[in-house]
Parts: sequence; structure tokens; C-alpha cells
Amino acid sequence: MAKIKSLSITTPILFAAPFKSEWAQTPIAINAPLSSGGWEDAGSLKFSRGFVLAKNDARFLYLALDVIEDFGNDTGTNDYFWLSFDKNRDRAITANQDLNYGLYPGQPNKLGKQLYLGPGTWTGLLPDSSLSEVRQEFGTSMNSDVAHRIWKFKIDLKEINVALSWPLSTPFTYFGFRVKSSNPAFTTDFPANFHKDFSKLRQLIFSRKPVISPSLLGPLIGSVGLIPTTKIDATGRATTDAGYFVPAQKAAFGGTLNLIGNRSKIQQLWTAGIRKYKVEITPPGGSAQKLISNWSNYRWTGSTYALESFAPSSLGFYEMANPGIDYSIDDLLIQFPTSALLPGLYQIKVTFYQRVGPLDVPKDNQTIGLFIDNHVPAVNIDSIKHGTSEVSACAIESIGAAPDGLKFQITANDPEGNLLAVSFYATYGAGLSVGIHSESYSLALGHWQGFTSKTIPASGNWRPPQSCAYSFVVVATARTTNGYGYIGRNSTHRNLTLLLS
Repeated sequence: MAKIKSLSITTPILFAAPFKSEWAQTPIAINAPLSSGGWEDAGSLKFSRGFVLAKNDARFLYLALDVIEDFGNDTGTNDYFWLSFDKNRDRAITANQDLNYGLYPGQPNKLGKQLYLGPGTWTGLLPDSSLSEVRQEFGTSMNSDVAHRIWKFKIDLKEINVALSWPLSTPFTYFGFRVKSSNPAFTTDFPANFHKDFSKLRQLIFSRKPVISPSLLGPLIGSVGLIPTTKIDATGRATTDAGYFVPAQKAAFGGTLNLIGNRSKIQQLWTAGIRKYKVEITPPGGSAQKLISNWSNYRWTGSTYALESFAPSSLGFYEMANPGIDYSIDDLLIQFPTSALLPGLYQIKVTFYQRVGPLDVPKDNQTIGLFIDNHVPAVNIDSIKHGTSEVSACAIESIGAAPDGLKFQITANDPEGNLLAVSFYATYGAGLSVGIHSESYSLALGHWQGFTSKTIPASGNWRPPQSCAYSFVVVATARTTNGYGYIGRNSTHRNLTLLLS
């Protein structure tokens, strides 16, 4: 396979504090010029040849390399970049895991992806199944009125192993890049030798602070993660508006949940001298009990994030965090895991108290219902038949002329009715795949449980595209959110060799 271009020249770059991305309230169109407005208020970092700009939302990192010293408009790929990420954030090169992006040879707007094998060595280019994109631009920017080279990226957060819902740390990655110019001639690494030594990589901290419209926030518990509590119905499931940055359609809740206060209300309570609160949980058919949880939140010190721990008192009271302090998650009331909870509708109540003489007097409260479901859908390939005969796993089967082929029966079932999507496909050859069947949720389906032993295709037979070894895969995704995106999936597969005669 082709490999991304490489040179060995490096230019040392020095830098200090962590680089902070800012929230992209609306997705950035990387086809649009850098100066078109989407990059306003982006995090900005100076390097020797220009600036790095960064924004993110719940799905993508928007990164721009504004190379203000590259004045030559080379429309080919003599001007190129590398962009590397430490996927497991261990500050060391991990073979077949850490990522390097670059250009496909001769295609200046096609993003190539390869994996590190060791210091300065990579795999060939991987199959192009990525949601990530690159666009190059030659023009002016907010950093220079002289036309110059600009690289703009839209990087899928899942691809670089970043999730805004991380429970124990502020979400971050480590990255480094190379920019190469042919006119004027230079090759700059940031930082020097990053592709051989990941301990040199730059830390990039992602924003978890979107501006949610106050009209969407609940009166006291403003949101669960990034989902406003006003979008949670009586069944405890969430449905967000079309285009909202966290999609949810009748979504149950699971994983580790962050209950975040309404910023205006929290500030009012703080100003009024209210400093403590309790959280209670009522399970289905049960009675209310204290919700006891310990968590950590990162506080910005002006130069870095310092870990701060939160826990209740012996009486079950939590102390309010000062809303004037910059935390990784502002106004976080409680963070608690739900993995041990059985599926069902739970009531969560937050009550704020004011000290009046020797008494703690309740002043304000809100209760929300959350349907919690951490079960993943059941999946199975019940049968694969060639004619009337069952085809066993690892078999070598000859397929005759059309219409001869295979019939499948598959199961994708979620008893709680929280199924999001089902995909049935086959992989074969060198990174090739072919879709066989798919279904996805719509609100008209209500509490969708999926199906059992469904015949695929409904009529006729499925024929392989070529003679090869095939892996047939069923993937079912849960319609469950942690407030930052859907979580929970299950899959199974069966392998066969099919020969077209």
C-alpha cells in the first residue's frame, strides 16, 4: 500500500502551557474559508511558522494549521502535513494503535490515516472508512493579511479515543504535527521529533462547555450531561431537537451520569449564601434513599487543570462548588455510575439547604425521572442456509449460478425497547465490506425491541460479490445515552468461505 510522504528534517519548537480547545456552538464547515466566522474565539496556539486553532463539539475536533509563513500556492502535495495523536494518552508510541494523518499522494484534499509501528515508522494507508476530513486553503486569515497555506481538519473524536463524558478526568489528547512547504522551503515539526518520541507531544484539552439556551435548561437541574432536563419525558427518556449537538430519540440513560445545575439558579443560590445540598434516588417501586457518590472535577488554575475531589459529608450533604471558579464541568452537582442499577424508571431529587441557626432548612428542589438501562441488545446469527441445508461455521461452501445464494436468520433484540440501530454486513478481502441489511430507530417505532430470527433477505438469496473468506457480522446499538452521546453496543460474527462456481 502507498505510504504518506516522509522527510527527516526537523525544526525545534518550544511551548509551555496546555492548549485549550473552545466549544463550537455550531458545526464548522471546513470547506468555508478560515476567515468566514466559524473559527472565531477558537483556542489559539503560536508555533514558529504560524498558529494552531482548535474548536470541538460533542462529535468532532475542528483543528486548523494556519501556516502564515508558507507563501507558495502549491496545488499539488509538495506542501503537506503530518498530524499525530497519542490514542491511549500514555505519552509513548503504541504500535498499531496511535494515529498519524496525512495526505493521499496526489490528492490534496483527501485525508489518509495510518498507524504507528514504532518511532518514525508506520503502516501503509488504511482503508478510507473515516468520518474525518481535511481541506487545504490558500488565502488570508485572522492572523495574516498575506495569502498563505492553511490546513483545516474535522477529526472524529471516536477515532482518536476522546469522549467528553470521561468520568474521572478532563477530556484531552496529545498531538504533534509537521508542516512542509516547498516555497519557501522548510519542514517544521511541532514539537521537534514528536514522531519518534511521544513524550514531547502537546496536550490538547477539549471543551465540555457548550452554551445551552437558558430556555432549555431545567429550573434547578439544568441538564444531564449536555441533554437539557426539559427534553426528558415522563417515561424518563430524552428526545433532543433536530440539529442539537447531542442526538437523542426516546433515549434511555446509562453509564456514568453528570447532573449539571442551571447556571443562573446556581449563581443565585450562591449569592444567597446557600452552600449545601442532598441528592436522593428512588428506584422503581422503592423508597427514596441518599445517593452517595464520590467524583473528581478539574479546576483551572490559570496554567493547568488541578484535580479536585468531591464527596458527601457523613450526613449526606454535598458542598456547592463556587460558580465563579472555572471547572472542567461547571455547575456539576453530582457524578454517579449507574452500571449496578437494574433497568427501570428512577426518580432523582436534588434539594438545596440553608443553615438557619442550628437547622438546615430546605430552600429549593427539583426531581427528574430517568429511565436507566445499561443492558446491551442481544444479537445472534441464528442460521445460515444454502438451499435447505444449514451452513456451519468455518465451512467452505460453493455457490452456483444466480439465483443461488444464502439465506440468513438473525436476532437483534432489546427487551426494554431501547434499540437504536441494527447492521448486518460481511467483511472480506483486504478491508472490503458489503452491507446485507440495516434498520434504525424512528420515533414512530416507540419503544423498539427489534426482532428475533428475522429472515434476510425476505425474498430471494444473498450472493457474495466474489469468491473469498467472509465474516458475517451483526451489530446492534443501544438507544441509551450518558448525556454526551449514545453508548452500548453488542455484536457477533460467523466466518465462512464462499466459492462462486
